[in-house]
Amino acid sequence: MGNEAKVILISHLGRIKTDEDLKNNSLRIVSQRLSELISKNVKFIEKTRGVELEKAVNELKNGEILLMENTRFEDLDGEKESKNDDNLAKYWANLGDIFINDAFGTCHRSHASNVGIASNLPSGIGFLVEKEINILSNSINNPKRPLTVILGGAKVKDKINVIKNLVKIADYILIGGAMAYTFLKSQDIEVGKSIVDEENIDFCKEILAKYKDKIILPIDSINAKEISNDANVEEKFITDINKDDIGLDIGYNTVKLFKQYLVQSKTIIWNGTLGYSELEKFSNGTKNICEILKNIDCTKIIGGGDTGAAVINFGYQEYMTHISTGGGASLELLEGKKLPGIEIIDDV
Repeated sequence: MGNEAKVILISHLGRIKTDEDLKNNSLRIVSQRLSELISKNVKFIEKTRGVELEKAVNELKNGEILLMENTRFEDLDGEKESKNDDNLAKYWANLGDIFINDAFGTCHRSHASNVGIASNLPSGIGFLVEKEINILSNSINNPKRPLTVILGGAKVKDKINVIKNLVKIADYILIGGAMAYTFLKSQDIEVGKSIVDEENIDFCKEILAKYKDKIILPIDSINAKEISNDANVEEKFITDINKDDIGLDIGYNTVKLFKQYLVQSKTIIWNGTLGYSELEKFSNGTKNICEILKNIDCTKIIGGGDTGAAVINFGYQEYMTHISTGGGASLELLEGKKLPGIEIIDDV
């Protein structure tokens, strides 16, 4: 804004599949809040194309800011935004002269509002995207060692490519969350009614056999008969889980085991909570790992999404080196994938 540019802001909110979604996902509230934060009026146009939008853009004065309506409103008619409709991309590109992508959280998507516009305009990345790429890429390609990766979350299938990529790079991978029970079952351990990704048991067995010294599994578990804050919980060694138990968090001894690896690390990457942390009763594993990381002097990178939300909600944000703003985008970087929203940009 120091150069008095005319700024057109575009963004999306939520998923748009019905007329009701239009009512609940307008960006008007964003324009109001942004106006407050920057102490400058942000004009809002409740259209994604058409005469009203074009007129407002043409009437913009130097230094003024305009925010147009949720780009995903275009998904209601053939998913034109999400499927990168060429005509829509060209239309939006014609509204401006230069395109700057500073939405890291969408860089793994090939949408009309990022890849489409960048295909039709001189383009660049913003400071946030630059920071995300530099930190995440360096942590993988040139980490200070030992590099320890903490992986949690529900399903193994969501992390297969991450595991395949990082197991060759990391010194240790600590497995928690619901996905740990699939790994445990692959070792013929009784996991009761815990979530198990049956389709990927063989993958877990193979990766453990090949990298048995790198992959560290829980040794105890917080169990209940139901997923509820009112449930009675029992802490058991993994060899003592009953057929009617549901494993919902890592136990005290697993926290101690993980700590042994974390305290010697120089780089830590964490993606996926270590229990059903939405419920207080099953959040202690995630909280305890946060507390351990708080006191370790090393590079600590949190992979966005649920993990980032948990770290922030539990009050540990200031102790982390970086919390990614893009769960899906950071996950794909950890998989070693190229991000289409970045690849299309000039001179990155």
